[in-house]
Amino acid sequence: MRIYDIAFYVVVFFLLGILAASLKIDFIIIVLAAVLVAAIFLFSTYFQSYEVQPRKIERKLFWFAGLSLFIIVGALYYFVDDYRSRNINITFDQKISFEGIVTRNPARGNQQKLTIELQPPYSGRVLVKLKNYPSFNYGDLISFEGQIKKPEKGSYANYLAKDKIFGTISYPKTNFISSGHGSKIKSTLFSLKERTVSNFQKVLPAENAAFLSGITLGERAEFSKEFKEAMSKSGTTHLVALSGYNITILVVAIAYILSSFVSRRLVFWLTLLIIIGFVIMTGAEASVVRAAVMGGIILLAKRANRLYSFRNAIAIAGFLMVLENPKVLSFDIGFQLSFMALLGIVYLRPAIQKFFKFSEKPGFLLWKENFLTTFSAQLFVLPLLVLYFGNFSPISLLSNILILSVIPLTMTLGFIIGFLGFIHYYFSLIFGWLTNLLLSYETFVIKFLGELNILQINSLSVPLVITYYFILIVFILYARRLPKPRQNF
Repeated sequence: MRIYDIAFYVVVFFLLGILAASLKIDFIIIVLAAVLVAAIFLFSTYFQSYEVQPRKIERKLFWFAGLSLFIIVGALYYFVDDYRSRNINITFDQKISFEGIVTRNPARGNQQKLTIELQPPYSGRVLVKLKNYPSFNYGDLISFEGQIKKPEKGSYANYLAKDKIFGTISYPKTNFISSGHGSKIKSTLFSLKERTVSNFQKVLPAENAAFLSGITLGERAEFSKEFKEAMSKSGTTHLVALSGYNITILVVAIAYILSSFVSRRLVFWLTLLIIIGFVIMTGAEASVVRAAVMGGIILLAKRANRLYSFRNAIAIAGFLMVLENPKVLSFDIGFQLSFMALLGIVYLRPAIQKFFKFSEKPGFLLWKENFLTTFSAQLFVLPLLVLYFGNFSPISLLSNILILSVIPLTMTLGFIIGFLGFIHYYFSLIFGWLTNLLLSYETFVIKFLGELNILQINSLSVPLVITYYFILIVFILYARRLPKPRQNF
């Protein structure tokens, strides 16, 4: 078996172990199951036909038998990480005074949400909900007085646990002590993000500035409740959940600009550095991290003149993220949606293209490209959208086709506005009027189509979900056997 195939299957079996452990399956049962899988692979060698490449098939089965034991390694890694993360000292359900440092950029909207790292004699991480004023920032040391509550078991507790948060406290008494207790690099990047959002707000109407902040920086604090609902119903929420699409636009723009001034080698390192900074600045959401890891792999492959494998890149991106935090696999919705959408684009899109005999031409204003990409991604995430959010509407296909074609230009102009705003307000006004036209068109489409309630799917059973994905896999395998379409459509 080739080395990159070995690496892929190591990751697959490791992630299966992580998944089994996160589902609270007993470690002994996982070990027995892994040994049984290995035994099945070994036993299968005795039933192989020796007419066609017998040794090759036999060696592959032996490899699978050995690699399947990485299921045990994955489960063990999850349990060890879970034990270490729960080594906390928090007093629950009692009024106490404590101090803590803000470890993340605060989430703002109707209220402030602070992720606090407790200071001795306590230890652990809690989520603090406060009024918007007084405003606190990353790295602030604050004293609190109130009751820390343990989240009730369920999806919300799991969501917090993935970020190693084991308690919540709402509207305690607060007192600012000092600032500057965090990373200076993070503080600078968070400040840069806030100033960029402020630059948008100076030259654009409030709603358009909020949407531009969303598609460029993933910032959603200024969205109105009505606009959030319109995005949900029109299937365009993903536009402000930074993903590979946004990262790709950023990487292409940066590489193009830098190539005019510096060498190709320096372009690689500067682009990689900017991607890392962008990920940190935007909060390191699962979709952004996945896209950044894959973008880095693409850059590295081009730098080393190596072939790039989407399969292995997806596996490595998932492996690195799960290695850093095993709980994202089961408890991070963004992680799941991001990877499922990517799988749909990589595997289902070419299958649909072959089956319906679409040519490689993108079509007028990229309508065909956007349709195939959106349709493939939506089909792959549809069950998850229904299970997690309770609805899905096919109207999202139309809204994405109408909007995606102009998003790259909008993002590019947005970054220009943000940059020029640091030089002078009037410079950013030059590009503001054109950006505003594009944003007005996009927000109009979102709100107009968001009012149309067309064939909403509200529930799915687990057996139906399994059947659904089985049909998609069969379709992909069948389409692979079809000839490539002619280039006349």
